[in-house]
Amino acid sequence: MVSGLAGRWQDLLAAIRLGPVRLGLLGTVLLVLGSLSPAYLPQASPYWPVMRALGLDNEVARVAATALVIGAVGLLILAWYRLRPAVYADVKPWAILCWWALPLLIAPPIFSHDAYSYAAQGWLIQNNLNPYEVSPSVLPGTFADQVAWLWRYTPAPYGPLALTMAHWLDMLAGFNPYYSAVAQRIPALVGVALLVHFLPRIARQLGLDPRQTAWFSTINPLLVIDLIGGAHNDALMLGLVALAVWLAYRGWYWPAVVAVGVGMAVKQPALLAAVPVAVIGSNWESWRWRDLVRFLPRALVTLVGVLIIFAAISLATGLGFGWLNAVGVPGMIVTLAPFSILGWLAEQGFTLLGMEAVGAAAPPLLQSVSLAIAIGLMGWLGIKYARTEPITFLAWAYLAFAVFGPALHTWYLLWGALFLPLARVSDRVLRTAAAVTSVLLVYGAGNLAWRNASIALALAAVAAAAIWLVLRRRARANAIV
Repeated sequence: MVSGLAGRWQDLLAAIRLGPVRLGLLGTVLLVLGSLSPAYLPQASPYWPVMRALGLDNEVARVAATALVIGAVGLLILAWYRLRPAVYADVKPWAILCWWALPLLIAPPIFSHDAYSYAAQGWLIQNNLNPYEVSPSVLPGTFADQVAWLWRYTPAPYGPLALTMAHWLDMLAGFNPYYSAVAQRIPALVGVALLVHFLPRIARQLGLDPRQTAWFSTINPLLVIDLIGGAHNDALMLGLVALAVWLAYRGWYWPAVVAVGVGMAVKQPALLAAVPVAVIGSNWESWRWRDLVRFLPRALVTLVGVLIIFAAISLATGLGFGWLNAVGVPGMIVTLAPFSILGWLAEQGFTLLGMEAVGAAAPPLLQSVSLAIAIGLMGWLGIKYARTEPITFLAWAYLAFAVFGPALHTWYLLWGALFLPLARVSDRVLRTAAAVTSVLLVYGAGNLAWRNASIALALAAVAAAAIWLVLRRRARANAIV
């Protein structure tokens, strides 16, 4: 055990000796400093009295904070690209991630206020209220005040296990509203640890290069910022999906089914992983009727097994299935989803023409069209890939659901993107995915800059353009991927 710990320490030391690792660490330090601004802190944050006492609540400080965040993102992207040849050759990916995550462990939630919602929903449970039936606003106070204004008045759409864990973490934090939100990072860290441990191992099981998977999926800056920094419960869901896939390839069918069911109890999209769990090891030979009939009992048993685990957890927590009433909550705001943007544009256009009723009907109609497209794409992907390449199906189906589902946030794209290196994609596809990751990070850095000041938003736009130009130049020089 001592020798094992000594070896881990040597891995950490080897990592920090590398310039790109130190560059990324500087990036996350700057990210934490830049997050101490109105763009990321709710008004109820305990940081505000200290910042006001230090004279940091002014426009100059806000612009400086925006600059720090944008600079941090640029450093992380640059460090990520430079580390590709070194992963597993000179450094372990988990060691890189440890250094980069270190400053984020005690930082306020970054690029998102969802962790404050988790904490407020846990507070509801502490007061014998069901988050599926009431919103955080029914308990006025700091817990509710930390929640983003819209989600303050909506029920929870998350799985029952996620809500129960939020309650446990509130208890761990002594029901301090701020520390309860920070504590929500613990399940996210568990999920990321599962991803780091199992994704390269799945690559080896598939005969793929684990270095490519480790580079793209386990030290991806989007994972660092959104899953660790943002403390999203998607991290634990994805970690359990990765565990389920690894178990399935090891031939441990029932533990894999349980892992999917538990993942679904964290966040419902984990259900999609039931497909590869059913297919892997099934010897499903073709789409001929005879072979399909042989496979269908296993598929049905897998689905029923996952749903039984999910139902058992739902009943054991006492929360039931009220999340069904909140499935439309994520789509209540305009997000990056193409049809969400189209719906908003249509609504604005019809309203300008004096056709308010038509405008109000446009977003839900287009959301229905988008969901139909998502279901159609997942069906086509199932026919094309599920039988022969179940992980390829999983990666692209998750991406289809993220893009055409009711809402799209940057971390939703990680559902499928983290499995892309396991989908036997071409180098061109992975290069494109890396470029999209960079664009999303720049978008995330500038998305909330308007809260800091109009000049901060202008700075974000200029910096985003500059980062993009640098990346384009490096791409042309074949220096990126």
